[in-house]
Amino acid sequence: MANPFKGILYPTRLPTFHRLPAPDSVKDLVQWFWIPEWDIEPGRSSRQQLIAFAASNLVVQPHAVEFSGPTTRTSHRDLTGHGWAVGALLRPAAIPAFTTDPAALRDREVALSLPALQSAVVAAMGGADPAQRRNDAVEEFTAWLLETVAEVSPEALLANSMAELLGSSPEVVRIEDAAQQLAVSPRTLQRLAKKYVGLSPAALIRRRRLQEAADKVRTHPGLDLAGIAADLGYADQAHLANDFQRFLEFSPSSYRSTVNGPHP
Repeated sequence: MANPFKGILYPTRLPTFHRLPAPDSVKDLVQWFWIPEWDIEPGRSSRQQLIAFAASNLVVQPHAVEFSGPTTRTSHRDLTGHGWAVGALLRPAAIPAFTTDPAALRDREVALSLPALQSAVVAAMGGADPAQRRNDAVEEFTAWLLETVAEVSPEALLANSMAELLGSSPEVVRIEDAAQQLAVSPRTLQRLAKKYVGLSPAALIRRRRLQEAADKVRTHPGLDLAGIAADLGYADQAHLANDFQRFLEFSPSSYRSTVNGPHP
């Protein structure tokens, strides 16, 4: 499973947070499950800022179930009071069960009426033992997915392979690189990305590099920014800074200086 804090801009501000591996029975549908739990003093809030993975999420909360489409920019949630969420980071193969046009859900969250899923997860999260209730919630979520999502097609599995390659392989810097490794045409990858992800292959590559860049800037304060840019395949430091400014709205150097600072 990926670095548990990858994509999270300010890990020190997190409430209790866990990423749990998807059981083998749903490994073609879910990358992993994520469960934050929080108890914040009255009158205060905690802002969680993310460079989200290039994928959609199905999220169960105590009073709602939401489908979150793929994002094109940083996102945030302001947590208050006491609460929890149980989310599934979906693989492309799961998307047709929820929408035929994931691009229409970019940067959007839509409420879904899924009472069986919600009631099962809410009951599981009511357990007294923290570790056990999280495991029980994942089991209930998994059982619901297995009952609900149709058999995965070979095309959907190819979409999974595409997303995995574009999202995890540093040597893949162009869509042509991925097409060659998967023995398909670039046009096929573009079609799969549109149908199963809602973002272009180039956007998936860019998201991976930006997540990795932010992670390196945060966790390796001794590395110079030019070296980070070179390691991740940017033409130069200026291109890295441009990506930060365009998608995160701050520079790598300002992020590094504030990453462990107090909440604004």
